[in-house]
Amino acid sequence: MKLSEIKVIAFDADDTLWHNENYFQEVEAAFCQLLEDYLPQHSTERELLKTEIANVSLYGYGIKSFMLSMIETAIRISNGTIRVNLIDRIIQLGKEMLDKPVDKMGGVDEVLSLLKNKYRLVVATKGDLLDQERKLKKSGLEHYFHHVEIMSEKGVADYQKLIRHLDISPNQFLMIGNSLKSDVLPVLELGGYGFHIPYHITWGHEKVEHAVEHVNFKELEKITDVLNYL
Repeated sequence: MKLSEIKVIAFDADDTLWHNENYFQEVEAAFCQLLEDYLPQHSTERELLKTEIANVSLYGYGIKSFMLSMIETAIRISNGTIRVNLIDRIIQLGKEMLDKPVDKMGGVDEVLSLLKNKYRLVVATKGDLLDQERKLKKSGLEHYFHHVEIMSEKGVADYQKLIRHLDISPNQFLMIGNSLKSDVLPVLELGGYGFHIPYHITWGHEKVEHAVEHVNFKELEKITDVLNYL
């Protein structure tokens, strides 16, 4: 692994720089409780995930997409009998998520402050534009980054576009994130580097069942472990 080649380090945001999926899990549990008269919790969870995956190409990622998928799921599993006050409560759950504080990962400021003097740092995340901008501003981390890329999807073509914009070659690019599917595998395919920092909760759509073996790949326990290699 020739880490000396790297010029740009990109960080995923949600569940890499700050906690995020735990808020979704809390709201999903509340949503399932609202619908317990129609289906048991595990069945509602399965139906919601199915709706979310089907809607990604229409709504993208983030809280607003999640809200719409919850409403659609509630209407479907209730056969259209869901009460208006429950729909209103689902909307309120989503709005409460949008107002949550930004809870940064331990050591994030230390890592970014040390790396900023040696590399160009980038945020490369997907999700709702307004919400991601809000979280980045609330986090107080904006000043560390040379560029912020809020992507509708994170596939090979999306990373190719970002790397061209940064005017570097793939072997000069390192992506750090909590998702093998979105943050690591597409970058490795391009010839870049990927550091995976697993989060204790993984959304079903982001799960990868097979292990990753690649010369440009490292799995770390926490974000401060990055400093052991860079």
